Parts: sequence; structure tokens; C-alpha cells
Amino acid sequence: MRAERYAVAMVAFAFAAATGADVDTATNNRIIDEALNHSELPQTGEYLTDRIGGRMTNSPQMRAAEQWTQEKFRGWGLKNVHTEGFDFGRGWSVERIEARMTAPRTLVMRAIPVAWTPSTAGTINASVIVAPLRRERDFDKYKGQLKGKIVLVSEPGDGSEPEQAPFRRQSDEDLTKLDTYVQPTRSETAIARGLRRSAFTTKMDAFLASEGAVAWLRQSYRDGSLLHGEGYAYRVGATPAVPGIELAAEDYRRLARLAKTDAAPSVELTSTVRYYDADRNAYNVVAEIPGRDPKAGYVMAGAHLDSWAAADGASDNGAGSVVVMEIARVLTKLGVKPRRTIRFVLWAGEEQGLLGSMAYVEQHLAKRPPVTDPELAKLSPYETWNTRWPITPLPGHAELAAYFNLDNGSGKIRGIFTEGNPAVAHIFGEWLAPFASMGATRVVARPTGGTDHVFMQSVGIPAFQFIQDPLDYGSRVHHSNVDTFDHMKIADLKQATIVMASFLWHAAERAEPLPRMPVVQKPADTNPFAYEEDDD
Repeated sequence: MRAERYAVAMVAFAFAAATGADVDTATNNRIIDEALNHSELPQTGEYLTDRIGGRMTNSPQMRAAEQWTQEKFRGWGLKNVHTEGFDFGRGWSVERIEARMTAPRTLVMRAIPVAWTPSTAGTINASVIVAPLRRERDFDKYKGQLKGKIVLVSEPGDGSEPEQAPFRRQSDEDLTKLDTYVQPTRSETAIARGLRRSAFTTKMDAFLASEGAVAWLRQSYRDGSLLHGEGYAYRVGATPAVPGIELAAEDYRRLARLAKTDAAPSVELTSTVRYYDADRNAYNVVAEIPGRDPKAGYVMAGAHLDSWAAADGASDNGAGSVVVMEIARVLTKLGVKPRRTIRFVLWAGEEQGLLGSMAYVEQHLAKRPPVTDPELAKLSPYETWNTRWPITPLPGHAELAAYFNLDNGSGKIRGIFTEGNPAVAHIFGEWLAPFASMGATRVVARPTGGTDHVFMQSVGIPAFQFIQDPLDYGSRVHHSNVDTFDHMKIADLKQATIVMASFLWHAAERAEPLPRMPVVQKPADTNPFAYEEDDD
């Protein structure tokens, strides 16, 4: 070995030894062999998406997924396989949807019921009225005009065509931009505005019901006949009174244009949905590989099992779920005996506000005070989580040494976010280095939001999300009616399995738990001199 190469190698070895970030190349190679040459990802993904399908929380499909995933874990030899329940609300599913324009001509339209809105009263046929509703003060404009009408509540606009290619991978420039430390911010005025906006849908439903509207239509937020159907009024006693339906953007805009002519359109709707109230609990699915040191705590990998109803929930987040399942299978097949227990969790209720992972935090890791304001208590707990102080760690807080989450579609892993925790950067860099040839190269400072590591990270747990290639996730697939197995890229998910399994293994074996950020107490307002904008 040339002298300079030897010197570099010795420095790298000394650095790894000093940081406790040694790489277990032998186990990495065994993971690679099993994950590439004996993968069960295609079969697991196909069954979850094609056979079970879309998995709305507490729907029959989600119940089937809860049962099936437990059976798979047990069949692979995982231990302590069980579910952990938490109070959620009503189940809901779509049985039938038909939407037609009947005047000035007949035209079949593309539609989906908005989640947790009720069925239409059989088939209804009524004229439409365009009444965009964004704020409470909009209600006064349309009082006395909506009785017997189908109300178009979205501002139609004039187009929503994408400006970027619908399918892409992260460039070096994209990845470099992610490595920026973002200071946390807190705005009391923004929090108050957000809480008011969260209550708006309930107020709109009450207004439409009081005015005698027979249904309301909203416009899809993507073009190209994509549909989504998201809705959040899932709580017992708080589901809507008026049927809501999302139309393809092109169909919605056609109705809005015709409403301005002398041939105002009429629409025929048939929406049949079903509620499920036998069990209001939702369930996280848990499985483990026991650790050899009962005092060392545990590490955890997770992804959310629930999805929306427009399609089969393949990229969001069947992809993450089958990767977590495949990691469990691979590590069990290898017969590894980690120092720390490795726990696998498939979350429920993520799509309604990270509710499954929030419940886990409150059951095992940390508490916040309850909501005392009766009006705020009507909102989803997601909306009020960051308004309740102080955070009180539970005895189990110290036991969770690391959490890794996967929930950004089917793209391969390109790196990992440190979530504003710079102390882990050098450790993750060592763990990631063997996978550079697979495209995983970056450890970046930026925090991420919107998925199940968030509440763990907010209470001081070292909790992380991976960087993934976007593919067509944000442009077409996310929450949409084309989120099917076709968009589950198996080669990319095999790579993700390898990288995530290696991170789990190294976190489980590391002499010390990963460095933590302090448990945050109520932060000061970032800009105490801000005035509230009157945009509600």
C-alpha cells in the first residue's frame, strides 16, 4: 500500500474507532445477498396493494392489512408480534361513485367521494352553483342561494399543469441544497390562524346543511384526471352531514365555465359509502427481533400502513411498509442477535395526522398536558400537539435509542436527514459510505416533516427520515387514484431495504445510543413583534 493511502486509511480507522461508528462489513454483505438474491418484496408488495388495496384507517381493508402483516411477521419468525390500539373514530369506505353532467349535454365525469362525507340520498339530480368558500366571511355571500343545489366550493382557476417532468431522480444539485441547517421557528399568531383554519371544514359543512345544499363538489388539486378524496372529519359524532365529492380538475372547470353561460349545467350524483363503528380503535402493528442485552434498550424502524381510498396506497406508503417488513424478514433470516432489540412498527392513522406514532409517543415516550379549551378539543390532536406544554418524558423515553422512518414513495434512498442534530452527522457518514455505489451518499442537516418521525423527534428521540428519489411521487402518485403497484419500483426498494437494514443493525450494535438533542420546552416566539394577517 502506498504511504499516503496507508496514512489516509489509518486516519479513517482512528476516526471510526473514536466515534464508535465502525462499519460491520460482514453483516452488510449478508444483508445485500439476502435482500438482492432472495427478495420477497415483489410478492409482499403485490399482495398488499392488489389483493388488500387501499387501507383507510379503521376500514375493512385496513383490518385485513393489520391481520395479514401480523401473520407475515410470525411466519418469518419475528417475536412479540402484537397490535397496540388507540382511540381513533369511525371507519369509512367507498362502495360506489357515479357523476354525470345531464345538461346542457350528457357527460360522464371522473369523481371520488371526499373521505368521511356521507352518501347521497340515492341518486340526486340538481343544478349547480359556483360558490367558492375559503373563509367564514364567504358564507354571507351565498345565504339563501343554495337550497336544493349542488355547490361548487373551489375557486376554479385556469389550469394546474405541471412545470417539471413528472418522473425524476435527485440530482447532485438537489441533494446539495438539502444540506442547510434550518433554524426552528415559532409564531403564536400563525398557530392561532392554523387552529382557526382547521375548524373551517366543519363550519362549512354546517353552513351548507343549514342552507339546504344537497351536495358539494370540490376541484382536484392536480390536472390529468387525477383524484384524491382526502377528508379529515373521522371522529365519532363529528362526521359531515352533506355529501362531498371531488371532481377531476378538467370536469370541474367545465362546470364552472358553463355556469357563466345561459346554459347552466345540471349534475347527477350517486355516492354510496359505508361507515364502520364496531371498533373505534385503530391499531399499530408491532414485531421484534429480541436484543441480547435487556438493559441496552431498543431501536426501531417504521412506516405507515394506512393509505387513502383513491387507489391501492402503493407508494404512499405501501412502499415504506413492505421495506420495513422485508428488513424484518432479512434480519430474521440471517439469524442476527443484536445488542439492542430491533422493533418494527407499521403505523395506523398517519394520513389523518400522524395519529399512530403520536399514540406511541404518548404511551411509551413522553406526555403533553391535555387540551382544556372545549373548542380546541374538537380538533384533531395533530392540530393541538405543539400547543401543549411542557413535555414530560416517560420512563421509556431513554430506552428508544434510535428511530428510522421511510415514507416518501418508492424511490431509492439517496441519504439521510439529520433533523437538525449535527452530532449524528459523522456517524451516519460512516454508516452510509459503503453504499455510495448504490447511490446513497448524502448526510444533510435539513429537518423534514409530515410523517411519523416528527413527534418522536419533537420530544428528543433521535428520529430520522431518509432522503429518497422523488420519481413521480409528488407529481402524480401521492394520495392519487394512480397509486398502484405499477408505481412501486422494486429495484429501488431493494436498495432501500439494504441501506435501512444496515442503519438499524449499526444503531442496534453501537456501544452508545445515538446522540440526542435536548427535550424542548416551550420555545420563545421567533418574531414577537409580528401582527396577525387578516386573511381568514
